[in-house]
Amino acid sequence: MRFSDGILADHQIETLIQSGGILAEGGLAPLQVQPASIDLRLGETAYRIRASFLPNGRKVADCLTDDLVMHKIDLREGAVLETGCVYLVPLQERIALPAGLTASANPKSSTGRIDVFVRLVADGVSRFDGVPEGYDGPLYAEVSPRSFSILARPGDRLLQMRFRSGPLRVTETLDFSVHLEGLENGLIGYRASRHSRVVDLANVGRHPMQDFWEPMSARQGQLVLDPGEFYILASNEFVTIPKDRAAEMAPIAPDLGEFRAHYAGFFDPGFGCDGIKGRAVLEVRGRDVPFILEHGQPVGRLVYEAMSEVPKSPYGGQGSNYQGQGLKLSKHFSV
Repeated sequence: MRFSDGILADHQIETLIQSGGILAEGGLAPLQVQPASIDLRLGETAYRIRASFLPNGRKVADCLTDDLVMHKIDLREGAVLETGCVYLVPLQERIALPAGLTASANPKSSTGRIDVFVRLVADGVSRFDGVPEGYDGPLYAEVSPRSFSILARPGDRLLQMRFRSGPLRVTETLDFSVHLEGLENGLIGYRASRHSRVVDLANVGRHPMQDFWEPMSARQGQLVLDPGEFYILASNEFVTIPKDRAAEMAPIAPDLGEFRAHYAGFFDPGFGCDGIKGRAVLEVRGRDVPFILEHGQPVGRLVYEAMSEVPKSPYGGQGSNYQGQGLKLSKHFSV
């Protein structure tokens, strides 16, 4: 199997599935394949572990010893994954990558916006979120809720995976800044409330915003980030991803400030296209010291890559929750 160099599009991912490159017991679910990625689903079991780890040449299952695993959790009836804890969850999908194809993972947009830190772990791989050419094996999600405990079940989708044919092909980059003047209803953002109720991942649009978030109004174009607090903000610029490109929000350069600007970084082909303007939503966490963020201050960079082919269904159709977004919380919340 040979694809043109670039990020695989939806119909190419479907070809990969049909050839056995992506496998799942019971088959895949509707809308699991996205314009330039596939959603990955939690399995039936979660392991509460003492600390994060990398397998470094070993199978992940061989690392799950009594020294690492604190207890095993059955997700089939739903189980709460608590803030401040680290869990390892086998995923329903496994992959068998053909020659010339690599894969990378990122939290889904809705995952980052509820402040759940998620990373992909694979057998023998000594880094998170990346799978090398020729990998044939299972996949795991490391899950660590930060602001809100979550109610999780098998089939919940916290991660997404992209497939790249050939080498990385960066076509352009776009630096973007933060918007700290009033947007919707004069707000500049939201701060996560402490000691909130549980977010049920299956209950889309049914969590009252006020139970989880503190709205923040404009204050002379500035915001003081408190250490350890989590914020939802918006970019000053509108973002457009052409239909023959995919993009990823690159990690913030440490010399730009004492904060992290995102958790979920994939932007699909077609985002912000066809006259529907949309901003990048920023998932911001303050680090060690209070830090003053100012309107228009640089906070991140979008890195664009060429698609292998234009997707059959670009972003903006069914299952596209954030097309035309401004300052927007996760789909789980009602405003």
